[in-house]
Amino acid sequence: MRKALRWLLALTVLIGTLSTAGAATAAEPEAGTTDIKERLLSVPGMSLVEEKPYAGYRFFVLNYTQPIDHRKPSKGTFQQRITVLHKDVARPTVFFTSGYNVSTTPRRSEPTQIVDGNQVSLEYRFFTPSRPQPADWSKLDIWQAASDQHRVFTALKGIYGKKWLSTGGSKGGMTATYYERFYPRDMDGVVAYVAPNDVVNKEDSAYDRFFATVGTEECRDRLNAVQREALVRREPLEKKYAAYAAAEGYTFDTIGSLDKAYEAVVLDYVWGFWQYNSLANCGNDELIPADAAKATDDEIWTSVDTIGGFSSYTDQGLAQYTPYYYQAGTQLGAPTIRFPHVEKQYIRYGYQPPRNFVPRDIPMRFEPQAMRDVDSWVRHNARRMLFVYGENDPWGAEPFRLGKGAKDSYVMTAPGMNHGANVAGLVPEQKALATARILDWAGVAPSAVQADPQAAKPLAKFDAKLDKRDVQREMTLRP
Repeated sequence: MRKALRWLLALTVLIGTLSTAGAATAAEPEAGTTDIKERLLSVPGMSLVEEKPYAGYRFFVLNYTQPIDHRKPSKGTFQQRITVLHKDVARPTVFFTSGYNVSTTPRRSEPTQIVDGNQVSLEYRFFTPSRPQPADWSKLDIWQAASDQHRVFTALKGIYGKKWLSTGGSKGGMTATYYERFYPRDMDGVVAYVAPNDVVNKEDSAYDRFFATVGTEECRDRLNAVQREALVRREPLEKKYAAYAAAEGYTFDTIGSLDKAYEAVVLDYVWGFWQYNSLANCGNDELIPADAAKATDDEIWTSVDTIGGFSSYTDQGLAQYTPYYYQAGTQLGAPTIRFPHVEKQYIRYGYQPPRNFVPRDIPMRFEPQAMRDVDSWVRHNARRMLFVYGENDPWGAEPFRLGKGAKDSYVMTAPGMNHGANVAGLVPEQKALATARILDWAGVAPSAVQADPQAAKPLAKFDAKLDKRDVQREMTLRP
């Protein structure tokens, strides 16, 4: 009897924040209430962190109560951080996630500018502060994260009743895709930028082919020479690394040693260049020494540190990204590439697995079926999905592809662009088509665009501050 009463009490505590189906719905505000802040805070489980002013918008940083386990919502909750860039409930809404932390500075994703809409941004579960305490890492998977998005959408749909699109770049593009796979009826369209698709984790030859042809031979040789030289000069540069780590208070318990961390940073060098730089930067002697063999130790160090970041594989550099490495080692997969330009005696570890970047007290087991399932679903069931890649972005070597079952869906590649590829960087015909489809999916395509998709352009004027397109720069091998 006592056990039944305890269960009933626990269920009662959760009422108002969680339904038995794991979804919350927006409560009606009091009669006459029209203020958007009051409407947002009328959602069960929603609380205000702060409101920040921005001309033409209301911007809110909020916490939302989520179940730790969507399959067993009575097992506890945590606070997930979201932001709302509010324009007008009569406009469409874009659901954005980076797949990492959420920015608490007002920003507008490209689809939000295109449709001139509202934007709801969500912090990915287990990135701090959106982490349950204590953290049960087995509840960090793509289905649980998609269910977080589903609950937020369900809670806010009563306020933002027009069309919804989901979007994100890199891991955020992956997140938008997984959300569509598990909840295909929620969104009216998906715009996924530079989203990797590692279907078979052990088969990474596509990356080797990419690095053999990307850019120009001159640029590839120049980058390869610096990377090789950093390994040849391992002893003096590791002494410099040890002094740097001591001065900054950096430690290497998670990866295991300074030596492992040093090699990891150096092996990321070429990948990191193409991920965030353009071919034009290859000629920058301050960034990449023209003659690596004649360069000083400081010049080699500075080049590798600027592109890869020697703090990246320290305990302090890894801690923020434990959730990503956990997912890479359990579901997402991680690339491994070869280094034909470096003699074997200079490479001791090669690309290290995600297990090396996650504290050992967190158990991990890889699920090879997870990405295969998503890939198969996208090929055969994609509806109103747009994938945008950059020609020179390593992560695009394994992209999402569409099969005969896909409808009104597209894969486009921006020439010469890196991990910051977007619709604006597509060739004119594809740019217009992509913009037209986004406007149509959002239900705001002007009659001129409906008659001629080539007339499509963003509905909102570009705002240099709000539309800042800086890619979330992830030093080290992270999408």
